[in-house]
Amino acid sequence: MSLGLVAVLGALLAGLLLLAQASVMASRAATAADLSALAAADAARGLTSGEPCSVASAVAAEHGARTTRCGTLGEGIVEVSTELLQPFLFGQATGRARAGPPP
Repeated sequence: MSLGLVAVLGALLAGLLLLAQASVMASRAATAADLSALAAADAARGLTSGEPCSVASAVAAEHGARTTRCGTLGEGIVEVSTELLQPFLFGQATGRARAGPPP
């Protein structure tokens, strides 16, 4: 009986650890997307040098991610999608962000 209880607790702990890891990976992917979009929006508005999507790719790479999609929507607005380079056990962690000039 006690061996069964230990097995159930071990399975619950493993599930919680996988859930925590998924949360951390999703947060990292979202952070990379946010920072990439902000840097690309600055480049699109001329505040920094460089082409917006290449700036976004460089920022994403600094955060362990790659850009899967990048596009300028006009008026300094940029939308970026990222994917972490380190795969997760159950798939890829992805993030998406849009940034532009202040209202």
